[in-house]
Amino acid sequence: MPRFLALVRIEENAIDMESADPGFEERMGALFAEITKAGVMVDTAGLRPTAESTRITWSEGKLSFTDGPFTETKEVVGGYAMLQCKDMPEAVEWSKRFLAVHPPHWRVGLEVREVEEAPEG
Repeated sequence: MPRFLALVRIEENAIDMESADPGFEERMGALFAEITKAGVMVDTAGLRPTAESTRITWSEGKLSFTDGPFTETKEVVGGYAMLQCKDMPEAVEWSKRFLAVHPPHWRVGLEVREVEEAPEG
């Protein structure tokens, strides 16, 4: 069964857990329980702030390093979920449900991509 990586895209400085409504964590917990019971969730996690990260770039045969925070970047990857679904429409459906549990005043996006599996043999 194919795997899909859902990259959670956020405006890092615009989302604060203290601004979440009181039912947010309960809704998210219920969704995670359901998606895990359905055998869809392979792994998920939030990521530490970009202030604690480093970007490494390979260009013209040289490495360059940029320490966070990345103030020039509006959106960053704030987390991920690895899903195992029968097809892209199923992965998108679970992703829509994930987004719908967030507070309406937050701006959160997902990039859903199928994992290219290595050929067997």
